[in-house]
Amino acid sequence: QVQLVESGGGFVQPGGSLRLSCAASGITFSRYTMGWYRQAPGKQRELVARITSDSSAFYADSVKGRFTISRDNAKITVYLQMNSLKPEDAAVYYCKAELGLRYYWGQGTQVTVSS
Repeated sequence: QVQLVESGGGFVQPGGSLRLSCAASGITFSRYTMGWYRQAPGKQRELVARITSDSSAFYADSVKGRFTISRDNAKITVYLQMNSLKPEDAAVYYCKAELGLRYYWGQGTQVTVSS
């Protein structure tokens, strides 16, 4: 059974930082492209960052220079370091594992950015 379990969300003031983690099980993690997506109320889910099996990273323009995605294949975990957080970054953040046509989602973790 595949499980992706996100953690690290919470409440932070503008300008603050959070690090999200997504622990995977039930997949050959090192083969998968891992992504972080987010969905704010009333908006569509959007890609935030993605990292391939060879650790090539892609970022949405809105988070470039502020967020960093990384992976630790030994710990079967993908991370999202979020710095200089803005109110518009508030959303539920989801982890996604992709390999070809196969994909899996985590349950999400809430990030709230407010003064």
